[in-house]
Parts: sequence; structure tokens; C-alpha cells
Amino acid sequence: MSDNKTKATHESVAAFISKSAPEKAADSFKLVEIMERISGEKAVMWGPSIIGFGSYHYRYESGREGDMCRIGFSPRKDKFSLYLMNFDDAGLTEQLGKIKKGSSCIYFSKLSDLDINILEKMIRASLDATRKKQG
Repeated sequence: MSDNKTKATHESVAAFISKSAPEKAADSFKLVEIMERISGEKAVMWGPSIIGFGSYHYRYESGREGDMCRIGFSPRKDKFSLYLMNFDDAGLTEQLGKIKKGSSCIYFSKLSDLDINILEKMIRASLDATRKKQG
């Protein structure tokens, strides 16, 4: 069974934001502030492009297991990728704003396209979901 390639690193979050997504820097730093405040965790780079907060251990029925950030995002060139567990469980996705849903993430262009209050509720729901998965 292969190792999870996405692991926490010691790379600088600020340097990553400034270097890889300067046009998204203001929104990225605001997301860092929101996610740090709600999670109580400092931002950490996970792999080369995910900014994550906290960690949890997962185990699938297949036996595959590993560690991943509890919540996170990536300021991609075209859109942000927002990584939340069970983001539809709270029934809030449709209220979030101008987004596209993927199987495991939410895509959006800029933070002003989102309802920040709904985003914060979704972040809390995701943190609760990973807390429950930990047992």
C-alpha cells in the first residue's frame, strides 16, 4: 500500500502564498486568519500546495490510512480549492455563494464571492466531522 504523498511540511505558508499566488495573496491571508481563528491551529503547508490546519488520522474500509489536515485550501492559479470534510452535511453549500463543487472540495474565484458567515459555519461543521472520525 502506498504512502499518502500529501504530508505536513516545514515550508513557509507566507512564502508559498507570496510566491505562487500573489494575485490571490490578500484573500489567502484572510482565509488563513479565518481558519486559524476557528480551528485554533496554525497554518501549515501540506505537500507543495495545500495550506492546512490541524490534522486527523483517517482509515478507509479498504485498509488504507493516513493523516491529513482537518481543513485547508489551496490558492490555485484559476480558482481557490477549499478542502472541508462533509461539506454538504450541514446543507449550507447552496448558500455559500458563487462556487463549483467537486467530489472532495469547493472551488471559488475570490473570497468576496462567498458568504463569510456560511463559510465559517461550514468550517465548524468540517472540524466537528473530523473530530468525530477521530473517535
